[in-house]
Amino acid sequence: MNLDLAILSLLIGASAVAAITLRDLVHCVLCLAVTFAGLAAVYLRLGAEFIAFSQVLVYIGAVAILALFVVLLTRTGEIENQSRFSLQKLAPLAVCGLVFTGLAGAAWSSSLRGSQESVAASIRLRDVGRELMSAYVLPLEVLGLLLTAALIGAAILAQTEEPNEVENPNGASSHPPAKPH
Repeated sequence: MNLDLAILSLLIGASAVAAITLRDLVHCVLCLAVTFAGLAAVYLRLGAEFIAFSQVLVYIGAVAILALFVVLLTRTGEIENQSRFSLQKLAPLAVCGLVFTGLAGAAWSSSLRGSQESVAASIRLRDVGRELMSAYVLPLEVLGLLLTAALIGAAILAQTEEPNEVENPNGASSHPPAKPH
Protein backbone atom coordinates (compact mmCIF):
# COMPACT_ATOMS: atom_id res chain seq x y z
CA MET A 1 0.00 0.00 0.00
CA ASN A 2 1.27 3.46 -0.80
CA LEU A 3 2.10 5.81 2.03
CA ASP A 4 -0.33 8.49 0.89
CA LEU A 5 -3.24 6.04 0.76
CA ALA A 6 -2.31 4.77 4.22
CA ILE A 7 -2.31 8.32 5.59
CA LEU A 8 -5.64 9.07 3.91
CA SER A 9 -7.17 5.87 5.27
CA LEU A 10 -6.03 6.75 8.79
CA LEU A 11 -7.50 10.25 8.40
CA ILE A 12 -10.80 8.87 7.10
CA GLY A 13 -11.00 6.26 9.85
CA ALA A 14 -10.13 8.71 12.64
CA SER A 15 -12.60 11.34 11.45
CA ALA A 16 -15.35 8.74 11.00
CA VAL A 17 -14.81 7.42 14.52
CA ALA A 18 -14.76 10.99 15.85
CA ALA A 19 -18.00 11.74 13.98
CA ILE A 20 -19.84 8.98 15.81
CA THR A 21 -18.25 9.34 19.25
CA LEU A 22 -18.04 13.10 19.89
CA ARG A 23 -20.72 14.63 22.10
CA ASP A 24 -21.04 18.01 20.36
CA LEU A 25 -23.18 17.71 17.22
CA VAL A 26 -21.41 20.56 15.42
CA HIS A 27 -18.08 18.75 15.87
CA CYS A 28 -19.70 15.52 14.64
CA VAL A 29 -20.87 17.19 11.42
CA LEU A 30 -17.46 18.81 10.88
CA CYS A 31 -15.74 15.44 11.34
CA LEU A 32 -18.20 13.96 8.84
CA ALA A 33 -17.17 16.68 6.35
CA VAL A 34 -13.50 15.74 6.92
CA THR A 35 -14.41 12.11 6.22
CA PHE A 36 -16.10 13.12 2.96
CA ALA A 37 -13.05 15.23 1.99
CA GLY A 38 -10.74 12.29 2.69
CA LEU A 39 -12.84 10.06 0.45
CA ALA A 40 -12.66 12.67 -2.30
CA ALA A 41 -8.86 12.71 -1.92
CA VAL A 42 -8.79 8.91 -2.27
CA TYR A 43 -10.88 9.15 -5.44
CA LEU A 44 -8.48 11.77 -6.81
CA ARG A 45 -5.51 9.55 -5.95
CA LEU A 46 -7.12 6.63 -7.76
CA GLY A 47 -7.73 8.72 -10.89
CA ALA A 48 -11.51 9.09 -10.62
CA GLU A 49 -11.70 12.87 -10.90
CA PHE A 50 -15.41 13.08 -11.69
CA ILE A 51 -16.37 11.00 -8.66
CA ALA A 52 -14.04 13.08 -6.48
CA PHE A 53 -15.56 16.37 -7.63
CA SER A 54 -19.06 14.93 -7.26
CA GLN A 55 -18.12 13.87 -3.73
CA VAL A 56 -17.03 17.41 -2.91
CA LEU A 57 -20.06 19.07 -4.48
CA VAL A 58 -22.77 16.71 -3.27
CA TYR A 59 -21.57 15.42 0.07
CA ILE A 60 -19.45 18.27 1.39
CA GLY A 61 -21.20 21.11 -0.41
CA ALA A 62 -24.75 19.93 0.15
CA VAL A 63 -25.19 17.15 2.70
CA ALA A 64 -22.63 18.23 5.31
CA ILE A 65 -23.54 21.92 5.03
CA LEU A 66 -27.27 21.12 5.25
CA ALA A 67 -26.64 18.97 8.32
CA LEU A 68 -24.60 21.79 9.85
CA PHE A 69 -27.41 24.28 9.18
CA VAL A 70 -29.96 21.92 10.74
CA VAL A 71 -27.83 21.50 13.86
CA LEU A 72 -27.23 25.23 14.17
CA LEU A 73 -30.83 26.23 13.42
CA THR A 74 -32.38 23.78 15.85
CA ARG A 75 -29.94 24.86 18.55
CA THR A 76 -29.19 21.34 19.74
CA GLY A 77 -25.58 21.40 20.73
CA GLU A 78 -25.03 18.27 22.75
CA ILE A 79 -26.27 14.72 22.65
CA GLU A 80 -28.32 13.60 25.65
CA ASN A 81 -26.31 12.39 28.60
CA GLN A 82 -26.19 8.62 28.25
CA SER A 83 -23.66 6.13 29.42
CA ARG A 84 -21.01 5.46 26.81
CA PHE A 85 -20.99 1.70 27.28
CA SER A 86 -24.15 -0.36 27.65
CA LEU A 87 -25.44 -3.75 26.63
CA GLN A 88 -27.85 -2.12 24.16
CA LYS A 89 -24.90 -0.95 22.06
CA LEU A 90 -23.45 -4.45 21.67
CA ALA A 91 -26.05 -5.67 19.15
CA PRO A 92 -25.39 -2.90 16.57
CA LEU A 93 -21.65 -3.36 17.04
CA ALA A 94 -22.01 -7.09 16.44
CA VAL A 95 -24.03 -6.47 13.27
CA CYS A 96 -21.41 -3.97 12.05
CA GLY A 97 -18.66 -6.50 12.75
CA LEU A 98 -20.49 -9.22 10.82
CA VAL A 99 -21.12 -6.93 7.85
CA PHE A 100 -17.48 -5.82 7.84
CA THR A 101 -16.29 -9.42 8.04
CA GLY A 102 -18.54 -10.42 5.16
CA LEU A 103 -17.42 -7.51 2.97
CA ALA A 104 -13.74 -8.06 3.80
CA GLY A 105 -14.07 -11.77 3.01
CA ALA A 106 -15.77 -11.01 -0.31
CA ALA A 107 -13.07 -8.50 -1.23
CA TRP A 108 -10.29 -10.90 -0.20
CA SER A 109 -11.66 -13.78 -2.25
CA SER A 110 -12.51 -11.63 -5.27
CA SER A 111 -10.95 -12.52 -8.60
CA LEU A 112 -10.22 -8.81 -9.18
CA ARG A 113 -7.95 -8.55 -6.14
CA GLY A 114 -4.72 -9.41 -7.94
CA SER A 115 -5.73 -7.90 -11.25
CA GLN A 116 -3.49 -5.17 -12.59
CA GLU A 117 -5.71 -4.27 -15.53
CA SER A 118 -6.76 -0.68 -15.72
CA VAL A 119 -9.77 0.30 -17.74
CA ALA A 120 -9.24 3.67 -19.38
CA ALA A 121 -12.10 6.08 -18.94
CA SER A 122 -13.81 6.49 -22.27
CA ILE A 123 -16.17 9.16 -20.96
CA ARG A 124 -14.75 12.58 -20.27
CA LEU A 125 -16.09 15.13 -17.84
CA ARG A 126 -17.09 17.40 -20.70
CA ASP A 127 -19.33 14.65 -22.08
CA VAL A 128 -21.01 14.18 -18.71
CA GLY A 129 -21.66 17.92 -18.47
CA ARG A 130 -23.18 18.02 -21.95
CA GLU A 131 -25.48 15.11 -21.10
CA LEU A 132 -26.56 16.73 -17.83
CA MET A 133 -27.39 20.01 -19.54
CA SER A 134 -29.20 18.44 -22.49
CA ALA A 135 -30.89 15.11 -21.82
CA TYR A 136 -31.08 15.32 -18.03
CA VAL A 137 -31.78 19.02 -17.48
CA LEU A 138 -35.33 18.46 -16.18
CA PRO A 139 -34.34 15.92 -13.46
CA LEU A 140 -31.45 18.20 -12.51
CA GLU A 141 -33.79 21.18 -12.06
CA VAL A 142 -36.32 19.08 -10.12
CA LEU A 143 -33.52 17.93 -7.81
CA GLY A 144 -32.47 21.54 -7.24
CA LEU A 145 -36.05 22.53 -6.38
CA LEU A 146 -36.39 19.55 -4.04
CA LEU A 147 -33.20 20.48 -2.15
CA THR A 148 -34.33 24.11 -1.94
CA ALA A 149 -37.73 23.05 -0.57
CA ALA A 150 -36.01 20.83 2.00
CA LEU A 151 -33.81 23.72 3.16
CA ILE A 152 -36.81 26.08 3.42
CA GLY A 153 -38.75 23.42 5.32
CA ALA A 154 -35.86 22.95 7.74
CA ALA A 155 -35.71 26.72 8.33
CA ILE A 156 -39.46 26.90 8.95
CA LEU A 157 -39.33 23.99 11.40
CA ALA A 158 -36.44 25.59 13.24
CA GLN A 159 -38.18 28.92 13.78
CA THR A 160 -39.27 29.64 17.31
CA GLU A 161 -42.67 31.10 18.08
CA GLU A 162 -42.87 34.39 19.89
CA PRO A 163 -43.84 34.03 23.55
CA ASN A 164 -47.25 35.33 24.65
CA GLU A 165 -45.87 36.99 27.74
CA VAL A 166 -43.10 39.54 28.03
CA GLU A 167 -40.98 39.51 31.19
CA ASN A 168 -40.13 42.73 32.97
CA PRO A 169 -36.59 43.26 34.25
CA ASN A 170 -37.86 43.02 37.87
CA GLY A 171 -39.12 39.46 37.28
CA ALA A 172 -42.87 40.13 37.00
CA SER A 173 -44.56 39.12 33.84
CA SER A 174 -46.99 41.25 31.93
CA HIS A 175 -49.07 40.76 28.86
CA PRO A 176 -48.04 42.50 25.65
CA PRO A 177 -50.03 45.61 24.74
CA ALA A 178 -53.31 44.94 23.00
CA LYS A 179 -53.48 45.51 19.30
CA PRO A 180 -55.90 48.23 18.15
CA HIS A 181 -58.84 47.07 16.05
